[in-house]
Amino acid sequence: MDREDMNRRAFMKKSARWAAYATAAMTFPPLYAKKADTATQPDIVVTNGARGPATRAAVNALGGMARFVKAGDKVVIKPNMSFPNPPEMGSTTHPEVVRELAAMCHEAGASSVLVLDNPLRDAEVCLERSGLGNACQGLAGTRTEGLVSKRFYEHVKVPEGVSLKSTMVMKQVLDANVLISAPVAKSHSATGVSFSMKGMMGLVYDRREFHLDLDLNTAIVDLCTLLHADLTVIDASRILSSGGPGGPGKVIPLNKIIASTDMVAADAMALEQGIWYGRKFKANQVRHIKIAHDRALGNMDIASQIVKEVGV
Repeated sequence: MDREDMNRRAFMKKSARWAAYATAAMTFPPLYAKKADTATQPDIVVTNGARGPATRAAVNALGGMARFVKAGDKVVIKPNMSFPNPPEMGSTTHPEVVRELAAMCHEAGASSVLVLDNPLRDAEVCLERSGLGNACQGLAGTRTEGLVSKRFYEHVKVPEGVSLKSTMVMKQVLDANVLISAPVAKSHSATGVSFSMKGMMGLVYDRREFHLDLDLNTAIVDLCTLLHADLTVIDASRILSSGGPGGPGKVIPLNKIIASTDMVAADAMALEQGIWYGRKFKANQVRHIKIAHDRALGNMDIASQIVKEVGV
């Protein structure tokens, strides 16, 4: 068996492990029962500051990119770049966050870095107007692509799927050694919010079935049993608090980057850091986050985890 087959099988083996947004307002801030100390690896990192340095500091606080990327690895970074909007509208991941992640992957020895999404609008226009098309310019072995043609996808089964039993996933994602989720934190008309778990839908070919034929929130979690990010870095430098996923809506500056090895924990923290539709919410009020927690895909209980806050 060659290295690519081994990588593919390893990825698939490892991977196979708010309906509308909530109606009750929660106005108190999250309580952190634990804080990281110098001897303990944090579960969640929250950094404050300029996007690039804050992204680097967040990953470093988790042990550095070398914890996730080894020499020769093929890496896929999944940002939000589905809409032809400039970064200040908050519907797409900021280019500075993506560039910093890609640069860190190269420093760790990655052989290739692909920045991939299946845009909802014209791919070329989305990449240009979001700034993501040129974000990684000058980084060798790095490409940014909006893959909309069926030929880029492969039909796969979802062994742990409850609602979603199979789907078509980008071949380059299936062939990657490392998957990094890099969503923007934003509201969403169908699921209340969209962070890392919801963002995985951008790696499949047909998303209509999620909305029309399946229980959307359950299917999102099903997909994340297959496509479970090794590292999640959420761009909460500004959040699209309403009007998501495409905007326009209310944009609130938070100046935060949130990182974790746990997609559920990262999403819970992003939710509880922000104000959505003029309200505060807890993670158990977002259906797909709660389903993922209940199915042991991750931990939405922030109070039980080690949270490290870093200023840059």
